[in-house]
Amino acid sequence: MGLQLTFEARDTSNNALDTRLGVEVEILDINDNPPVFQKNTYTVNLKESTSQGDFVTAVVATDKDQRRTNNGTFDLKMVSITPTPPDNLEFFLEQSGSTGIIKFKGCLEHEKSEKYTILVEAKDRGEVVQLSSTCTNIINIEDGNNHLPVFTGQTGAGSIKERDSSDVPILRLQVSDQDTKGTEAWKAKYTIHGDKDQNFRITTDPDTNEGVLFVEKPLDYEDGSQRNLSVSVENEAPYFSCKVKGRPATDLWDVVTTGGASLTGLKPPLLPTRQVTVTVEDVNDPPIFPYAIKNVTVEENVEEGWYLETFTAIDLDRSHANTFKYVKGKDPCDCVAVDAMTGKITTTKILDRESPYVKDNVYQVTVFAIDDGQPPMTGTGTLNIQLKDQNDNLPELEMATMDMCLSDEHSEVNITAYDLDGEPYSGPFYFQLQGDDVKGKWRIDPDSGYTVKLVKENTVYAGHHDLLLKVFDLQGQGALHNLSVTVCDCSRVASCRMRRVTGTKIGESAVGVVLAAMLLLLGVVLLALLMTCKRDLKLIPVDEISGEHLLKSNIEIPGTDCKAVQKSASMRASVRSGYSKYSSYQEQQEGQFQRGTSLRKRMYTLQVKGEELGDYAPHPYAEEGDLETDLQLDAISIPETLFDQDTLLYLGPRFNTLASFCNTPDLSAS
Repeated sequence: MGLQLTFEARDTSNNALDTRLGVEVEILDINDNPPVFQKNTYTVNLKESTSQGDFVTAVVATDKDQRRTNNGTFDLKMVSITPTPPDNLEFFLEQSGSTGIIKFKGCLEHEKSEKYTILVEAKDRGEVVQLSSTCTNIINIEDGNNHLPVFTGQTGAGSIKERDSSDVPILRLQVSDQDTKGTEAWKAKYTIHGDKDQNFRITTDPDTNEGVLFVEKPLDYEDGSQRNLSVSVENEAPYFSCKVKGRPATDLWDVVTTGGASLTGLKPPLLPTRQVTVTVEDVNDPPIFPYAIKNVTVEENVEEGWYLETFTAIDLDRSHANTFKYVKGKDPCDCVAVDAMTGKITTTKILDRESPYVKDNVYQVTVFAIDDGQPPMTGTGTLNIQLKDQNDNLPELEMATMDMCLSDEHSEVNITAYDLDGEPYSGPFYFQLQGDDVKGKWRIDPDSGYTVKLVKENTVYAGHHDLLLKVFDLQGQGALHNLSVTVCDCSRVASCRMRRVTGTKIGESAVGVVLAAMLLLLGVVLLALLMTCKRDLKLIPVDEISGEHLLKSNIEIPGTDCKAVQKSASMRASVRSGYSKYSSYQEQQEGQFQRGTSLRKRMYTLQVKGEELGDYAPHPYAEEGDLETDLQLDAISIPETLFDQDTLLYLGPRFNTLASFCNTPDLSAS
């Protein structure tokens, strides 16, 4: 590095440039700057399975002194390694310019040292004085799986009862491993050998690293009282090994490895293996049916006692033989019986293919075989009874009530038939209207199929029509069905159904009026009955009025269900009050009283012993509204004589007879 200076000479009189002189001053460098690393500390994690010669880490240093001089040129070297590597490991540094690359020869071994600290120095080549600096390299050795687990013991009974599938350990296997606990290099992985039926499984206890043996599928003592297995163990991480064979002065050492990053001649080691014996304990086996599912085909409607099938069970126990009894299991309709000694199955009822207990033409029954062992065990057999169809059902109609509209043209409605029997005992069906009065009015079109049309000609009048329809199946068996057809004028109402709803509403209101009238009549009759139940009888003549319907009667005798009632002051006052009110009403309505003969007949009836409370037979009532304005309603004839309930309000002097029984002392005063 140098300085460039410029000198100028000028005339003092006019300041004109006379001479210009350039001077270059070179500054001689001295060694006043040491080489410096980019970082004071370098840290790296290195797998134990890393092969020799691989890159470990790199350091970089710089020097501010003049380059290409001894003051600016420096050398890198490893000053110290802590701890001292074993004989099979050597670290070295390769320098390229200002960069130093650290590598190693031999084999890494985590168990001998988990970490190495390497001090690297950068020192310049100054002639007078040499300056230097250092950096620290920390190399952490990550443990690898260079030690296989070793079996150390076994605990547990090593026995299990046959057919036991409970999740209880049979035995536990212990191992030891020199690799770091909790790492994949330490965690054990077990494998079962010799279990051809896959009856066992083995898992690893994450806390103890033990192998825990379980039964996966139940064992059978009759297949053998012992199971001999072998169990091998390895680690989750792949196994590797490294061994130094030679140390040449130059280049890398002679090393043989297996697994890990390279493979140079060593065969993979055999995995540690342990022999295991599991003892199977004998228990009482359930009976089994050699043919647990049987199928039999019979026609439906077979007679009671029909033989179906026989189930026979066998016992697999070797140590002791058992006897069986057979018991019926599932039998929804209680249609079969099972012989307890032989297992013979017979019918006890008629089997019907169309029964709700029959699914897809099959009726299913189960049979149990129960032995006399300790504890008693049960085997199950299933009998599928295939029922062949017979023509034992007649065609039916999905709907026999229908509505149709009046029209100038013919109208039609669908009729659909079905048969519980299957083919060829069902449809398509043949439909035939019965009776001579249907000609020119009703017809079926077409006359065969599953759904046909009932056609109404325009000659049919409005109202309710009952038709007789016969439906035949493919075998010619037929059934008669009543068709209820309502024909109405749909131009006024959207459908006959709406008309029915309207008619129902009117009927309900009429029924309400009739019930009110009956209650009023019953009240009058009960009041008359109460009047007859008195100690003293006094005959009072009834005033004769033209057109009256009540007759004089002197036969008011008490009923057998009444006792004489003393006339209390409250009763007399109540009757007087009611009579007074009614009398004033009577005076205003004089000359307007009407009464039918029905009340007179009822009064006579109530005088008969045992008929005091009356027995009112139901009567039909109808309230159709204004027939002139409601054209949708058909005329309804009421066979009974109409009764006007308003006549009860206008009894006139005839009420005096009833009231006088309880109000005789004050009648003249009133």
